[in-house]
Amino acid sequence: MVIFGVALLAICMLTGLFIGEVLGVLMGIEANVGGVGLAMLMLVLVIDHLKKRGKLSLPAQEGLGFWSAMYIPIVIAMSANQNVAAALDGGPLAVVAGVTAVVISWLFVPLLSKGAHQIPIEEEKENSMLAGGESNVSNIK
Repeated sequence: MVIFGVALLAICMLTGLFIGEVLGVLMGIEANVGGVGLAMLMLVLVIDHLKKRGKLSLPAQEGLGFWSAMYIPIVIAMSANQNVAAALDGGPLAVVAGVTAVVISWLFVPLLSKGAHQIPIEEEKENSMLAGGESNVSNIK
């Protein structure tokens, strides 16, 4: 049922938006700073905590699963409403921050992919042929 878990989602969203507004005021910016992202992070952590404790019913988990799937399009729609032109007029800091985030992300991709075990293509082909039940007598030397 979709309605279950909406209260938890609403609490996380309102708390995240409040914290984002407070961060904006502390930074001297007349905008919400990361409120939606904080709400999403808070929702993930609260759901995980409640699941581990066994305090989240199955209908609530299904409802939260639905709303979690809807969360990304909602975040994209909310971020589309922000005034990017005003941020760029405010100075080059927005461009530098965006480019820096992208470059750092690109640098972490090879580091993260090294942790994954990769099988060479030849070995993978041999394993798949042997798993298929075929006799490879002609390949044995």
